[in-house]
Amino acid sequence: MRQMVLTAFIFATCLIADEAYDIIKRLDENFRGKDIYMLINMKIVSMGHERVMKMQSYSKGSNKSFVKITYPPKDEGITFLSLDREMWQYVPKIERIIKIPPSMMLQKWMGSDITNDDMVKQSSIVEDYTPKILNRDGSIVTIELTPKENAPVVWGKIVTNIDTDTYTSNKDVFYDEEGKEIRFFIYDKVMKIGDYYIPTYWRVQSSNKKDEFSEIVLQEVKYDTKISDEYFSKSALTRFSR
Repeated sequence: MRQMVLTAFIFATCLIADEAYDIIKRLDENFRGKDIYMLINMKIVSMGHERVMKMQSYSKGSNKSFVKITYPPKDEGITFLSLDREMWQYVPKIERIIKIPPSMMLQKWMGSDITNDDMVKQSSIVEDYTPKILNRDGSIVTIELTPKENAPVVWGKIVTNIDTDTYTSNKDVFYDEEGKEIRFFIYDKVMKIGDYYIPTYWRVQSSNKKDEFSEIVLQEVKYDTKISDEYFSKSALTRFSR
């Protein structure tokens, strides 16, 4: 009898683990699609000042990403490329391509609350983290993501609230290796675009700085448009900078 109870417990635990993985996988696939183009407005509030940036983003799968700054004029034409966990930046004013080292993945991107790691999507929540369901509240499932052994990630853990009606997150909380809360993402204004759902408003904020944050508005989103592979080569950094 005891063996039967133990077997049932192990089976139930495996089912829960599989469910957590399936939810995270569907979340990831829903956000990325086969490929995704985004026209982005970003407002950065820091030290009592505000500034606005505009950019174009092209992504394919989990390891190809290209971003071009289109505003303000002083930053126009700066481009970023991510390929297989590596990142490069092209700065037109100095006509140089700069490789971003792994040690700078947690550095703020262009002075915002976004990190280099966020921009290049270096960390795959499906491949690099083990998911565990913490709580359920209707369609909202809270999942804790802990890094797999030797995974090349920068966070100690991530706790995410996922709406399983749309497979979108409404909040992500990021912790360091000591378990200290560092920052959080808030997502809102979910839209259905074709077969996908995506939040079109994001707010990123450090946990200890209530008056400093970055707001992201997705002005335009296009899925599965067969984005050209020309965007995902080092030559794209200069070619599409113009």
